[in-house]
Amino acid sequence: MRKNIKLTAAAAATAALAFGLTACGTDSDPASKSGGGADADTSKALVVAASPTPHADILGFVKKNLAADAGLKLEVKEFTDYVLPNTATETGQVDANFFQHQPYLDDFNKKNNTHLVSVGTVHLEPLGLYSKKVKGLGDIKSGQTIAVPNDTTNEGRALQLLAENGLITLKAGVGTSAKLSDITDKKGLEFKELEAATVPRALNDVDAAVINGNYAIEAGLKPAKNSLALEKAAGNPYANIVAVKKGDEKDPRVEKLVKLLHSDEVKKFIEDTYQGSVVPAFGTAAKS
Repeated sequence: MRKNIKLTAAAAATAALAFGLTACGTDSDPASKSGGGADADTSKALVVAASPTPHADILGFVKKNLAADAGLKLEVKEFTDYVLPNTATETGQVDANFFQHQPYLDDFNKKNNTHLVSVGTVHLEPLGLYSKKVKGLGDIKSGQTIAVPNDTTNEGRALQLLAENGLITLKAGVGTSAKLSDITDKKGLEFKELEAATVPRALNDVDAAVINGNYAIEAGLKPAKNSLALEKAAGNPYANIVAVKKGDEKDPRVEKLVKLLHSDEVKKFIEDTYQGSVVPAFGTAAKS
């Protein structure tokens, strides 16, 4: 049985004081050192901060089924917020974390003067296009309305998904920061911007909607089965990553964990467990 430590939002503020919200330690401060790197003590457990689902669940599978045979001691600490896992990794309270995608990490490093880097992508929670009124992409016509999330990150992802499937045309180079004003050809479509969590409830009122993977599942939708279009995992910047403090990339324990997370066994676990709501963002492991 795994021994996870779960920090609730209520406890997060208190824990933040212990971890520190900025990297203010000095070289003489033990808390400012992660103790990792190539010379890390491999007899010690690798402590990984993770969101409960699916991140801690995936790590739990690794711990139960793969870690011992690989000679890896793994401890999972669950966090329910998106700040403490990074600050704890920066200060060395944990060795690594698994909860975020690269754009979030880049923004966090910039705003908090932290020094965290990715050591590998694991999975994607894909956005999908859904409808209760049409049965296929070819049925979406001029004059119809599509609902999209209104926050910057998810709206950009939604518009890219629509563009990749030929429903709109976007300005060259806008990437996942695209806005409605970046659409050069709406092909007669109208758009309704809504908070991401409320988009599923709008399905009866619009012709189609782009919905986040977690909200789709909460609404009883099965992304792999019910979506008209779904984000691809390969090359997707929003694939979730394992992150460590810079300098700890070669920690043998971290390298073992990433290898296990990229294994065929984990790929199958993700596919069988989440049925398309979470998809692997890596290739299968090489056979030996």
